[in-house]
Amino acid sequence: MHVKTVEFIKSATKPAHYPEGELPEIAFAGRSNVGKSSLINVLVNRKSLVRTSSTPGRTQLINFFNVNSAFTLGDLPGYGVAKVPLAVKKQWGPMMETYLSSRPNLRGVVLILDIRRTPREEDLQMLDWLRSFAVPPLLVVTKCDKVSKNEREKQLGLIAKTLAVQKADLLPFSALSRDGQDVIWQRIEELLAAAENSAATPAITP
Repeated sequence: MHVKTVEFIKSATKPAHYPEGELPEIAFAGRSNVGKSSLINVLVNRKSLVRTSSTPGRTQLINFFNVNSAFTLGDLPGYGVAKVPLAVKKQWGPMMETYLSSRPNLRGVVLILDIRRTPREEDLQMLDWLRSFAVPPLLVVTKCDKVSKNEREKQLGLIAKTLAVQKADLLPFSALSRDGQDVIWQRIEELLAAAENSAATPAITP
């Protein structure tokens, strides 16, 4: 996808404040410091559309962007920071569950994982939610330039085993070299096309 325009819409924490509209939505989720901001900035070809907070995990807002007037990009708050206050941690789960279960135009979630880390409880919880609410996940593994080729293959196998998915389901990515961005865009476009085809299919009445 050639991104021509990206516009910030608004931030929200609850359904009443989500932006209205019929555009399909793709959300991005992952642990803090997993490279989510870098991935989004590379995909939309902007240097600092999404900024990294100086206090990761404290900003518990969902940020919405309009991309090419074709779909909405939802930037979900990062999770898993040890120093975040307990009250903030408790807010994350209900907010994510509410968003994933109540956003009718959500067509998929890009779940981001660090090649150097084994998926943890929050990652598994997010994937469980996606499966429960029938939201297709795109599993992107970032920072692949930080490990050797052999280590990368070893870690991809470990991550796949931990998530109970096929190794082929993982999409390796490097923000430094931009390797993997074309495949990620292809998968996102497939989700958007599936949503468009579904909307265009007339209902069959008995």
